[in-house]
Amino acid sequence: MSSEKTRPTKLKFKGEKTKKKRKHEDNEEGPSRRRRKEDSDDAPETWVLPENANEIRGPTFIFHPSDPAPVCITYDSTRGRIVLQSADKDKPEDVESPSVKERTPAEVSQVWVVTRVAGASTINLRTGVGEGKFISCDKHGLVSADREARGPQEEWTPVVFPDGMVAFQNVYEKYLGVDEVAGGQLALRGDSEEVGFRERFWVKIQNKYKREAHEEEKKRTEGLTDLSSVDEASTNKIYQAWGAGRSVVSTGDKQELKKAKKDGRLAEALLDRRAKLKRYERCSLRDVVSHALPQ
Repeated sequence: MSSEKTRPTKLKFKGEKTKKKRKHEDNEEGPSRRRRKEDSDDAPETWVLPENANEIRGPTFIFHPSDPAPVCITYDSTRGRIVLQSADKDKPEDVESPSVKERTPAEVSQVWVVTRVAGASTINLRTGVGEGKFISCDKHGLVSADREARGPQEEWTPVVFPDGMVAFQNVYEKYLGVDEVAGGQLALRGDSEEVGFRERFWVKIQNKYKREAHEEEKKRTEGLTDLSSVDEASTNKIYQAWGAGRSVVSTGDKQELKKAKKDGRLAEALLDRRAKLKRYERCSLRDVVSHALPQ
């Protein structure tokens, strides 16, 4: 009897054509995979380009590819205003301009701190120097950085394009752009209807925040936040008061929650279970009161 093991094969039907699989060489990588691998090898403080809007967080460097030299969005803490400063103002004439990947902030005033509310698609841009003022835009398109608190006018929605450039949309659904004002000076406006050359910026973030965004996305896609982390008792304690610090959960089958999570309606299922508990609580309380009253 032969000692060779039977090799399992894929089920095929008569007449079905065999598809040849293309083998990828170890050194063959796509642009996104190659960029992600390069970024993972960089130090945490290295300035890198974001691949999606969720990665734009923490210290951020924003510049526009203007001609003849790029300009970066800078905060003048002395005058309390935004200025567009040439990124090559201190570069010697005989030195070649750095590439987009090589550009980094030369001053602290060129760094903005991006914050966001958890789960929100919008971001806030705060100055990295001074008293931490927020960039805002009013309904007329006037852009400033003099707000101490954030509200709707301080919210921006970043849009990342396939080439890596970013546009910023305000609450009025208009875009941030570079505009030429009196005297040939450049200034920021927030009233562009469409995204063109003036509305596209290069954005650099620190590598550690990009890694942080990747880890969050990895947990979501791999389902690490699965049913085992859904604490029904804690959720009920937040939304329902039972007194004396008690937390009551439904006696219903946990399989219902598993199916609801798979169908994408876990929150709705938990709400239904809490509603049933609330009805039970009222019935129990009514019985107690009826027994306590004299007949």
